[in-house]
Amino acid sequence: PYYVDMNQNLFLQASLHSSDQNLTLFVDTCVASPNSSDFITLVYELTKSGCASDSTYSLFPSPRSDVARFGFNAFSFANRFPSVFLRCELLVCRLHDYSSRCYQGCVSRFKRDADS
Repeated sequence: PYYVDMNQNLFLQASLHSSDQNLTLFVDTCVASPNSSDFITLVYELTKSGCASDSTYSLFPSPRSDVARFGFNAFSFANRFPSVFLRCELLVCRLHDYSSRCYQGCVSRFKRDADS
């Protein structure tokens, strides 16, 4: 566990360990839950499809393409739960493949009405 105070900035880093240096990492979706085995019932979305859902979520510059850095302000689930667990989905793409999902950034999908 990593202990932080409420509203303290929390910084995270993910690294890809591969001998292939032509790969890049992209943070796609991160959600938080008070239950380490249930990321469906009660979740808080930090980012989805590369789009920040939380106003404190930020991506940070990285020293290498195989490292992703991001952060947000620590929070609790209505002070009823002692812990918050994260689940993040990262994508691995070919470096400089600008048609890959890693280079598309935030992708918001809107549902249309049946009449549209």
